[in-house]
Amino acid sequence: MKWKGRRESGNVDDRRGMSGGKIAAGGGIIAIIVVLLNMFMGGDSTEVINEINNQLQQQTTTEEPVPLSAHDEEMGRMVKVILADTEDVWHKIFQENGMVYKEPTLVLFRNSVQTACGGASSASGPFYCPLDRKVYMDLSFFEELQSRFGAKGGDFAIAYVIAHEVGHHVQTLLGTSAKVRERQQQMSQTQGNKLSVALELQADFYAGLWAHYNEEMNQVLEAGDIEEALSAAHAVGDDAIQKKAQGHVVPDSFTHGTSAQRVHWFKKGFNSGDFSAGTTFDDLER
Repeated sequence: MKWKGRRESGNVDDRRGMSGGKIAAGGGIIAIIVVLLNMFMGGDSTEVINEINNQLQQQTTTEEPVPLSAHDEEMGRMVKVILADTEDVWHKIFQENGMVYKEPTLVLFRNSVQTACGGASSASGPFYCPLDRKVYMDLSFFEELQSRFGAKGGDFAIAYVIAHEVGHHVQTLLGTSAKVRERQQQMSQTQGNKLSVALELQADFYAGLWAHYNEEMNQVLEAGDIEEALSAAHAVGDDAIQKKAQGHVVPDSFTHGTSAQRVHWFKKGFNSGDFSAGTTFDDLER
């Protein structure tokens, strides 16, 4: 992805130099499997985040500033450019549909962070908190995604994940997330999980839609970029995560969709460029 020398967002809160403490060896690997299964790929995110945070507080040493390396600084600049691109694209899409887009903040952190949705650790993976309308991300997640879950990696894999989380912000602005939570309170967990799948797949669609508009506006894609995004989408499918962690899948527990579904909806957004085509809720009811 061609990002160097381009506009950087002013909505990135970089706390990596402030995040304190080192997690005891082994804690992060165990936690990431638990959380990917229960939050990023399923379950009640608030409960899991708080539980992991409580466990990690017992494994943490003193809080000391952590200086950013040259690589850290470069990664931060890249994230700022990607977020700026999401801002430009969603301002355009909202304007085309007679709406006003309100930009989210993206928080970069190390090890642990406090949010309006509760405490979180790096093991939580990237997530969006609708209560403070912020995206939270520890970039070490992408190393785990490659080493443990087989994703290709690359800058556009990071772009895909940021765009997916911004997709959840779009759903918050549109009222979609609130409607899903309201409906889930009136149904069984299995039925509620299906709505969660639709919500996540729509965020994947929005990520693909962003990539479509961004390419039209900025011509930033390089060879292999879309493959990086598709590889990341495939790696975080419910079925892929469950097979890796427990050797079998439990479809009724899916909350983010299968690898094939996640790839399909990203591609649909990218290929169609049609904001109205993110009909994931309609498709699940057929």
